[in-house]
Amino acid sequence: MTATDWTVPPFGLGTFRLKDQVVRDSVRDALELGYRAIDTAQGYGNEGEIGETIAQSGVKRDDLFITTKIKPDNYSADKLVPSLRESLDKLQMDAVDLTLIHWPAPRGPVSAEEYLGALADAHSQGLTRKIGVSNFTIELLKQARELLGDVPIATNQVEIHPYLQNRKLADFARQEGIHLTSYMTLAVGKVMEDEVLKDIARAHDANPAQVALAWALQQGFSVIPSSTKRDHLASNMKALDLRLSDEDMGRIVALDSQGERLANPASVAPDWD
Repeated sequence: MTATDWTVPPFGLGTFRLKDQVVRDSVRDALELGYRAIDTAQGYGNEGEIGETIAQSGVKRDDLFITTKIKPDNYSADKLVPSLRESLDKLQMDAVDLTLIHWPAPRGPVSAEEYLGALADAHSQGLTRKIGVSNFTIELLKQARELLGDVPIATNQVEIHPYLQNRKLADFARQEGIHLTSYMTLAVGKVMEDEVLKDIARAHDANPAQVALAWALQQGFSVIPSSTKRDHLASNMKALDLRLSDEDMGRIVALDSQGERLANPASVAPDWD
């Protein structure tokens, strides 16, 4: 089974805030360690470096699952497909595996009908094998499904970590068969200092990052942690082999602080669930 056979891989590398040589090193190390899913975005400003690193890696394109995201400036029908072609040029690929609408921008100048229609057009042209959304609420997901019709939503990439568990959205997605990808699963490092997670980690001969990632994976979410350190990249992968008990999971559920949101740009964020 190659990476491109997956609907959405359970585990990948995030590249938010990684630029220049830093992102080159992170992607190179990740590929050498066995990562085969890479998540980027037009707004990250690193597609070119990622494309160069992949090209130099020797890893076959068919073994990789590459995700990018369309930034709000490119949502209009006359810009979205050309912008994705530009992303593909930077990534040195004929197509990506998954393209997401990065933010819903509900108060922006371009309607969901227009940008989702343009995304579906990119899909029909073969520029992306799958399409999806990011930072969509329950109501926005309902609208997207209606607008996209027969074209499935491969994932909704949203902020989920022990302090913002997004359970209302997660329950809806589970009921409707919509896959979720968790970003910021480690809460920008906060999990490493959490006494509950440290206690659970000790019982499993693990670390708190592995526990937080395993917690998300066991709920069926995909995860895309990032790191600039090779040993952390290797360590994070071990979450795939960590199985938490029901008691462990319950203790983590109790950490939800109902709204400790880290990503919330006013210009493009929705009214959250």
